[in-house]
Amino acid sequence: MLSLLLDHGFDIVRPALPRSAAPLHCMLAAAGYEQRRNEVYSWDGLKRGTAPFLVIQHTLLGEGRLDHAGAQYRLTPGKTMLVAMPHAHRYFLERGGHWEYFWLLLNGREALRLAREILDRSGPVLGLEAGQIDRLAGAALKALTLGDPTPGQVSTIAYEAMAALHDGVFGSRPPPEHALPRSIGRVVAHIEDDLAAPLQVERLAAIAEMSRAHFVRSFTAATGQPPSGFVLARRLARAERLLLATEMTVGDIAALTGFADGNYFAKVFRRHRGTTPLAYRATRFEAGE
Repeated sequence: MLSLLLDHGFDIVRPALPRSAAPLHCMLAAAGYEQRRNEVYSWDGLKRGTAPFLVIQHTLLGEGRLDHAGAQYRLTPGKTMLVAMPHAHRYFLERGGHWEYFWLLLNGREALRLAREILDRSGPVLGLEAGQIDRLAGAALKALTLGDPTPGQVSTIAYEAMAALHDGVFGSRPPPEHALPRSIGRVVAHIEDDLAAPLQVERLAAIAEMSRAHFVRSFTAATGQPPSGFVLARRLARAERLLLATEMTVGDIAALTGFADGNYFAKVFRRHRGTTPLAYRATRFEAGE
């Protein structure tokens, strides 16, 4: 499929679909195969509106760059980028550079849920196997050649793309705590099971049966995040899922995810997601959900 996409050549499509009486929740909004050379090319994840959506972008030739919440990534051939909007990130072409890639833009709460699971596990840059890249390219090619698609066909393409990413990240790998030292795995399981509770570092260190300083070093080395950052990321991820999948109040979601109250939750959510919880929820309807 990748070779057929390359044969198809550079192209962009944005399916025009009527609003459905029975909305689907994993939808393709656009797709393309492009190259950028010696030009200004930069996308800021906090300046693309408030409606949540995803970009999957696979590098074929050249190199792009990604600044994702302060972490720097090189998007070299074979690397697949997954980013959600709104979010504090920027992907761009360096001055004088060359970047050739294909991409898909998705929306819908199921697409967002799957993306959050993938991002929580692997971060925004994935190293997929050849078969998974081929499936992803096949989804892009279908999008570029559909002609006059139905909502079901557009949703099928979106699911195919997300399924390729899902298999690349979760397909043959054990749950993350299985790959962690046993003591850190206990802590990760405790965090996931009890996000609503106070999760002070001292308590987590006791679960790991380590001193505070040794626990912080060990946890950071094993997970790539300090305990406080890991807990916050998990709380925000669960809060996003509750906002999109339920009609719970902001206060109730705050209580279930370990924030002191609704006001504090809203402040933290806005700082890290670039929008308020209620605005984030409301835009699911604007995104065709």
